[in-house]
Amino acid sequence: MLIIPVKEGENIERAIKKYKKKFEKTKVMRQLRERREFTKPSVKRRQEIIKAAYKQQLRDEEF
Repeated sequence: MLIIPVKEGENIERAIKKYKKKFEKTKVMRQLRERREFTKPSVKRRQEIIKAAYKQQLRDEEF
């Protein structure tokens, strides 16, 4: 549970902004999306390799 201290007379919009920032830092949404479905470790590893190859290709094209 996130707790955001709000000072007396502080604007509610500023408190909401603090909440959103703190929520994003905790990576709650990312965890929820990952837990929706199970991906096998082999599939996860394959995706990482494909992504790394793509990034490497982009770097090679720069030079």
